[in-house]
Amino acid sequence: MSAQFLKARQTKYAAYAATYVLVVVAIIATANVLANRYDKSYDTTSNKRYSLSDQTVKIVKGLKQDATVTYYDQASRFQAAKDQLDLYANLSHKVHVEYVDPDKKPQLAREAGIKNYGTTIVQIGANKQEAKGLNEEGITGAFIRDLKNTTRTVCFVTGSGEHQIDDSGRSGYSQFKELLGKDEYAAKSINLLQKAEIPSDCTVLVVAGPSGDYQQPEVDAIKKFVEDGGRALFMLDPPLKMGHSEVADNDALTAVLKDWGVAVDKDLILDMNPIGQLAGLGPQVALVTSYDSHPIVSEMKGTATGFPLSRSIDVKSGSKTTVQKLFGSSESSLATEKLNSPEVNPSDPKNKKGPMTIAAAGSYNTGKENSQGRFVVIGSSAWAANSFIRFNGNRDLALNTMNWLSSDEDLISIRPKEPEDRRITLTRAQMNWVRLTSQFLLPLIVVFAGVSVWWRRR
Repeated sequence: MSAQFLKARQTKYAAYAATYVLVVVAIIATANVLANRYDKSYDTTSNKRYSLSDQTVKIVKGLKQDATVTYYDQASRFQAAKDQLDLYANLSHKVHVEYVDPDKKPQLAREAGIKNYGTTIVQIGANKQEAKGLNEEGITGAFIRDLKNTTRTVCFVTGSGEHQIDDSGRSGYSQFKELLGKDEYAAKSINLLQKAEIPSDCTVLVVAGPSGDYQQPEVDAIKKFVEDGGRALFMLDPPLKMGHSEVADNDALTAVLKDWGVAVDKDLILDMNPIGQLAGLGPQVALVTSYDSHPIVSEMKGTATGFPLSRSIDVKSGSKTTVQKLFGSSESSLATEKLNSPEVNPSDPKNKKGPMTIAAAGSYNTGKENSQGRFVVIGSSAWAANSFIRFNGNRDLALNTMNWLSSDEDLISIRPKEPEDRRITLTRAQMNWVRLTSQFLLPLIVVFAGVSVWWRRR
């Protein structure tokens, strides 16, 4: 009887069904365990909006000690923060995320000095910083402040027609100042005409496109600063002699740079690259798509940068300096020394043929232990102005340069990308057409199709 029961068709089907159910349950259970232990996701947005940037990944994975991220808010709002904070916890086992409801645990909130809901505190070792927002820039900024735990100040020289960090116009540097703040740099202006001495709190000195000549005391102060182990960025425009805003030669300053191994030529680069023209750039904008091997640009391969009104430079290491090219113009570029007229003849045999160096980085041997001067020279200043700093990789180049000058090489990377604006702007006629199509035309088509099917079946 039992043998017949085991051979019965219904018994076989039941055994097969039970086996299938067990296999499916085992697969689902295994998948859930793996998903819980190895939380992976794939960001399909075009600009990787929901992924952490290379800079954040580098910082978090490079942690040498545990970091605790504590989010203070009402329990019903924890999930909104969890989506963002879990990205950090998934990067490294050294990152621990905690959630505290100030209403349920007021003693912990009072001890931490929490006054507002939605506050995020990042603690690494004994250092503790409040994130400026629940986004990547805010949280990663708190990580950076914890790790650096020092004030880094970028000093912009003023008084000779340089770009101003408080100017929000096209030629101003207000956006550059804002970007520096997101990387936890303070920025201020200094006037060397009033006192020819670099303040002691200046981490990096910036000479941003002066249109007037620097006086010898100013030049001597800059020279002493770098040769004593200071860091400086020089952005010098071609000495154009046309229109109402002429650019001085600045011979005293360029003579110092030449002594360090960077000869700044008195010319204007014109880029005849058709790719730049397709991107809407004129020949006065040098388009750069390839870079040399240097920490400043090593992460920028495949990223384009643009340099309006640029000049060429020549580099050569000296007895106390080591100078390296960063990038240059394309092979289809040329440089003219005719700087007093907007009309340039590309066929002039006197033109210098590309490629030509546009930027270089160098170090100065001070002879002192753990004290090295650093400098970067770029033959253009408009590339970092408000009107152009958002062009492709210009923003990353500016901050990477500052990171290298301040010896923060661990921060050099590609920064978080801003959300894409994909709004569609329609005219009134287009709006009316969309409304008529969605409200009347498409429903009428559906009704007509339904009546046709009914009529044929009838």
